[in-house]
Amino acid sequence: MELTHIEHIGIAVSNLDESIKYYEDVLGLKCYAVEEVADQKVKTAFFKVGQTKIELLESTSPDGPIGKFIEKKGQGVHHVAFNVKNLPEALKEAEEKGVKLIDNEPRKGAEGLNIAFLHPKSTGGVLTEFCSEN
Repeated sequence: MELTHIEHIGIAVSNLDESIKYYEDVLGLKCYAVEEVADQKVKTAFFKVGQTKIELLESTSPDGPIGKFIEKKGQGVHHVAFNVKNLPEALKEAEEKGVKLIDNEPRKGAEGLNIAFLHPKSTGGVLTEFCSEN
């Protein structure tokens, strides 16, 4: 598999508006997009630092993945996303190397990217996302 860069770091937050304020007012970053991904029960906000993005994730439902994460672990880093050249191939290769997949097939994520997650039990405890534009 060919990783090209860290696409983004996902951070689970309880209140998107308050978190945006911190990233803008304290860190001096500019939120360039806010988007709801209904099927993932999440609302996102994006910031760019160099080539890497920060994705803030607020649950739109307590039973959504981010809602469950915050209830269990609190706010904080949720996942690291890597851009890959060929997402289906990267998933196949990871699985062949013994990595448990959360997503066997790519699905649509925020910003129109195709995404798939690897299970943290197979990745040293870090929820890992692969992303690609096609």
